[in-house]
Amino acid sequence: MKVIKDSVHDHIQIEGVARELIDTPQMQRLRRIRQLGTVSLVYPSANHTRFEHSLGVYHLACQALEQLGVDGPLAKRVQAAALLHDVGHGPFSHNLESVTHRRTGRYHDDVHDLLADGAVGDVLRAHDLDPASVADLVAGDGRFGQLISGELDVDRMDYLVRDAHHTGVPYGTIDHGRLVRELSFVDGELVLAEGNVQTAESLLVARALMNPTVYSHSVARISKAMLRRAGERLIERTETDAATLQRMDDYDLIAALRSSPETAAYARRLDHRDLYKRAVWAEIDDVPGGIIEADHETIREFEREIAAEAGVDADAVILDVPGRPSMTESTSRVMVNGEVRSLGQQSPLVDALRGAQYSQWRLGVYSPADSSVRVGRAALDVLGLDIDGPLVSDVRDGLYTTLDQFGGDSSA
Repeated sequence: MKVIKDSVHDHIQIEGVARELIDTPQMQRLRRIRQLGTVSLVYPSANHTRFEHSLGVYHLACQALEQLGVDGPLAKRVQAAALLHDVGHGPFSHNLESVTHRRTGRYHDDVHDLLADGAVGDVLRAHDLDPASVADLVAGDGRFGQLISGELDVDRMDYLVRDAHHTGVPYGTIDHGRLVRELSFVDGELVLAEGNVQTAESLLVARALMNPTVYSHSVARISKAMLRRAGERLIERTETDAATLQRMDDYDLIAALRSSPETAAYARRLDHRDLYKRAVWAEIDDVPGGIIEADHETIREFEREIAAEAGVDADAVILDVPGRPSMTESTSRVMVNGEVRSLGQQSPLVDALRGAQYSQWRLGVYSPADSSVRVGRAALDVLGLDIDGPLVSDVRDGLYTTLDQFGGDSSA
């Protein structure tokens, strides 16, 4: 047995198959991938990694299995899946997934291949574990896959608390101990036991508050968009392909961006925190529906049109269009009066939080500071944004400035 001191869960005991898995190259690579990507440009202490998060997920999975009375080979398989659930992540976590997905059809490196081959596969087979079965659990398949990837999964329980701890933002604080203790299976569905509607709501509220404050903070979104643009150029204009990029760690990617003339300018801006500024920041009701549903090539065409009208280089415009708001946590299942109900069916908070999420949605147009006013004016015309009041007049008069609604370093 190995005991590891953790900043969130205090002491984590690692034994059996997990003890051998943590020393594999695939797991050690996660030490070099930040959990929150570029969010450290907003919250400087947000430098925790996928490795420590994976240990936390393993720890909570062990507690959940004990609570559920699961042991033996099945417990070993679930524990391995919990520890390995992030091994397929590319550099900077989720930030580049859309870039690589367009070319490989996968958001991550293929977990089934990663677990079957090399040191991880050798360790699993040495412990009589089928790598394919472990990979299926990572994908959320089967009864116990819900524990690894589902609405009440231990992944979410760890990252909310860990991200809140390392950013210093208190909104992600949840009672993960109670959540784990109250889990049970009813007709094959993972549910929270009777009397835990508020416990389920705590997950929903924490995620709803962390999203605008941390995950979708305007500066984090700008830096993510710049990193995506740099990653695209690296794939399009150098010998690096999407599959190679998926297997990089953060350091590999930054080194590749710095060393290529095609991407060095983006790398310098990210290194120096010389970020693009917001030229437009538009609410969902002000944006034509066709833009929200536009595919990647249409978005790029909009960028080129905005750049042409503003008289700037095409690389000086980034159009950042989030998907429509969604709230998967509302499908979490709880026992109420002896029957399984979804949280959305039971909790009046769900509709209120959906409304808040809707009001927080923003389309962003970003450009270097010296061209942001021109780009903002052009974007309003090209995109046909229906904006009235101070925002549009400030853009057109060359006075547009913004203050962030939430905390963090808002200097972009």
